[in-house]
Amino acid sequence: MNLKPLYWLCCSTALTACMSDSTTTPSLSSASASSPSSSASTSSAPAAETPIAYPTAARENVVDDYFGTKVADPYRWLEDPDAPATRTWIEGENKLTHSWIDAVPERVAIEKRITQLWNYERFGVPFKKGGRYFFSKNDGLQNQNVMCVADSLDATPRVLLDPNVLRADGTVAVTSMRVSKDGTLLAYELSEGGSDWTTIHVRDVATGKDHDDKVEWAKFSGIAWAPDASGFYYSTYPTHDTSGNVALKHHRVQFHALGTPQSADPVIYAREDQPDWGFNAEVTDDGELLVISQSEGTAEKNRLFARDLNVTGSEFRPIFDQFDAQYDLLGKKGSRLWLRTDNGAPNGRIVTVDLGRTKTNAFDEIVSESKHAIESALFAGDHAIVTYLVDAQNQVEVFDLDGKPYDTIHLPGLGAVPGIDGEPTDPEVFFSFTSFTTPTEVWRYDVAHKKPTLWRAPKVDFDPHDYTSEQVFFESKDKTRVPMFVSHKRDTKLTKETPTFLYGYGGFNIPIKPSFSPAMLVWMERGGSYVSVNLRGGAEYGREWHESGTLERKQNVFDDFIASAEYLIAKGWTSAPKLAIHGRSNGGLLVGACMTQRPDLFGAALPGVGVLDMLRYHRFTIGWAWASDYGKSDDPKAFPYLYAYSPLHNVKDGTQYPATLITTGDHDDRVVPAHSFKFAATLQHAQAKDAPPVLIRIETRGGHGAGKPTSMQIEELADELAFLTRALGVSQHDPMHQ
Repeated sequence: MNLKPLYWLCCSTALTACMSDSTTTPSLSSASASSPSSSASTSSAPAAETPIAYPTAARENVVDDYFGTKVADPYRWLEDPDAPATRTWIEGENKLTHSWIDAVPERVAIEKRITQLWNYERFGVPFKKGGRYFFSKNDGLQNQNVMCVADSLDATPRVLLDPNVLRADGTVAVTSMRVSKDGTLLAYELSEGGSDWTTIHVRDVATGKDHDDKVEWAKFSGIAWAPDASGFYYSTYPTHDTSGNVALKHHRVQFHALGTPQSADPVIYAREDQPDWGFNAEVTDDGELLVISQSEGTAEKNRLFARDLNVTGSEFRPIFDQFDAQYDLLGKKGSRLWLRTDNGAPNGRIVTVDLGRTKTNAFDEIVSESKHAIESALFAGDHAIVTYLVDAQNQVEVFDLDGKPYDTIHLPGLGAVPGIDGEPTDPEVFFSFTSFTTPTEVWRYDVAHKKPTLWRAPKVDFDPHDYTSEQVFFESKDKTRVPMFVSHKRDTKLTKETPTFLYGYGGFNIPIKPSFSPAMLVWMERGGSYVSVNLRGGAEYGREWHESGTLERKQNVFDDFIASAEYLIAKGWTSAPKLAIHGRSNGGLLVGACMTQRPDLFGAALPGVGVLDMLRYHRFTIGWAWASDYGKSDDPKAFPYLYAYSPLHNVKDGTQYPATLITTGDHDDRVVPAHSFKFAATLQHAQAKDAPPVLIRIETRGGHGAGKPTSMQIEELADELAFLTRALGVSQHDPMHQ
């Protein structure tokens, strides 16, 4: 069990959310040195065939004063997504974008091939409750994954929950679920249109029918069943705003007793004196403790408090009462709690806490820190299953409860383990494995016999032996060694004419690992190269790697990405006119910052649902929670470095920026669309005459990305690849047209 509230992260999670085949059901340094001057610079992307007439966007006289620095915000009116003027602008922008992309002859073939490759049966990692096995499944092109249940691994599974029947366009998604310990009840969260607001329902596992219980307005919530399955704990806010323009405060944990109205749900834990704190609840597997994790934004530090559920009226007592480190609860055995922590160990270690101790914050080390960062850990089969990050790939080690090495789970190859699950005393563990050329497989590991066996392997319409992936290392601006993966067809000779798709994220302690993507397979099939770079700000090398890409050090992330592009060009594997950059959410910020700092370096840019207004991001919905990575503009120490790299505020009139396709959802309540709206309008106003197009694709049926239906994902990906085909000037003789 992991109480860290990952739902708060400014993340979609990058490629995983919209490009992979995962079936998991549920994120002031040297900027001036690489910024363009105010005079026009030359981008090597091909110019648009004819001048583009962009929709009219009024420029208003709105100016803010930041510690004596006057900052104009002429498109402030676009912050209201429902205003008539905004809706008119959205309609005009979408019409322009689709007409430009629909004119690409290859668009139909690209979508057809993505659809063909996407259409394969795939499974999520099973978990076991009450003797039953639960797992997600997708027949291929179903908009949402289906939850199945089976009495044994060999039994024919039956459908327990199919969200595809809830809305014809597939825009209702299951964001998380939790089965009661006895396996009789399923609590599940539904989100509509990609919203972070959810409604929790309860389904009887035996009959497949829902109870009358309905808990509305949950947000960034886990679900924790009471030991007797009489109800569950969940998290919410007292304010219910759907516009995304209200900063959410005062998170709280409540308890819903089955058969009672939501209005009767008592508040179990809240801190009115700490409006920025967030809370998640978990019940230990033995049913004895209710554990509350307290966090402040997305900082990798939390506090743990616990209450004895066997003692009526017992108070919460501290386990760790300082925001000094990350404490992830793994489980409980007897009088000891098992946790993963980076307290005194930047790469992480496994510790236990004696609940009978008198000293708060004390622990005993079980598995010591190694040179590789711990990504996750699991208390299963009376062992500790620890997943390490080794140069952005995974390695799984098993330890006895005394910390002695027990086994290494040998993975099928070099790649990633996106999911792993097991019960504390059950001797079987399930995990998934994937790589850039391996669709996600599911494996079963027998703890007692130290034996992994393949449970499910998908069959996809391609030959993985036709492709190759290579990990290379390059030096960033400050000589930091940074890894990246380069993938392409074996018969593709990388030259300066190779169309290259460069992807990055670099933030919030999130590692970017190898993953399989049907869309990137299409890109490589047609002669392109796909490059995924592991930037600072992520989790690839532990806490120090993350912190070196945060706050006043955020420019390091952009320098890493720019250096990766320069490396590829220096190697002769591509050239600026053929190089496209992509990132989503925090990765959208990455793309926005790099394209405004080095417009000459890229042929095309795809900033998706990006955080692009770094001076006002914290004023909307959950944006304030990201200050641990970014800082806030109302802090006189943070304003200078935020202003130095904020994409919106570093667009220079008359500059030739690369061909740009911005993507967002018109009611994204994670990263509000105002970021993308204002950035698009600003770029369109500033773009040099006869320069490449600046377009924005605005999804009016989706949010930040999580739970986006398959059909919508395929449409967006086909649009992006078609845009790149035209924007990068791929000719009839280019291998992309084979």
